[in-house]
Amino acid sequence: MELIPLIADNWKMDGGVAFGVVPKSIWSRKHEADSNNMIKITTRCLLIIQHERRILIDTGLGDKRNEKYYAVRYREAGISIVNSLREAGFSTEDITDVIFTHLHDDHVGAATKLNESGNLECVFGNAQYWVSKAHWDWAINPNKREGAAFFKDNLLPLQESGRLHLIGEGDQPFEKITIKTFNGHTRGQIIPFIHTETHNVVYMGDFIPTQSNIPIPFIPSVDIEPLISLSEKEIFLKEAVDNQYILFFEHDADNECCIVINSEKGIIPDKSFKINQI
Repeated sequence: MELIPLIADNWKMDGGVAFGVVPKSIWSRKHEADSNNMIKITTRCLLIIQHERRILIDTGLGDKRNEKYYAVRYREAGISIVNSLREAGFSTEDITDVIFTHLHDDHVGAATKLNESGNLECVFGNAQYWVSKAHWDWAINPNKREGAAFFKDNLLPLQESGRLHLIGEGDQPFEKITIKTFNGHTRGQIIPFIHTETHNVVYMGDFIPTQSNIPIPFIPSVDIEPLISLSEKEIFLKEAVDNQYILFFEHDADNECCIVINSEKGIIPDKSFKINQI
């Protein structure tokens, strides 16, 4: 098994959104905010090479929306999942499976595009698409709080492709990848636990989006059920310490991975490193 990080987007998010009720005087010690209170964010996808399968986790924003939409996200030009795949020696046609942690636009937007005729089509023409059934049902009938993060043009082409698979509770469709769901950020978010020969790597998605979100109270303000997020995080972090999980961060611009340890201040990150260093 080979794990290859791929940057889909570099962009910015309001620091208050990223850390919820935690005051700026605390989170700004690790994240420098610009004049608009925005901090650097990345979307770090993961390509898993496993025998004949090339499994991609999440895809990034894509580019089918108007300029105004991307401008308020301060997205860095020239970076995309397609370009990152190409730089790593792969094409979109090489991908056999795409796992979506969830279907917010910054995770699924690049899975579909407008072709030269202006029609929607899937970017990964040979891929099977995977998402939890609980989350698909949630996204297709969005609540008012999350509605702005779900777009029909991201979702319907996947369904119409005939290659969309809805993962039910307890289903495990992949070898050496355990699928678990968490419900605090959004209903039915998938978090993949990847079992290499030597380590258990957990792709954190928006469950713990950055290393700075490890402390229990550091819950993003966009989580639909922050108290559930808090409980899920507390249980997971204890498990992560006991099992020496490697946490792989999707949205941390500076830290790709870390392990966590117990301390007098609770559970904290021990050291940061890149996945190719394990």
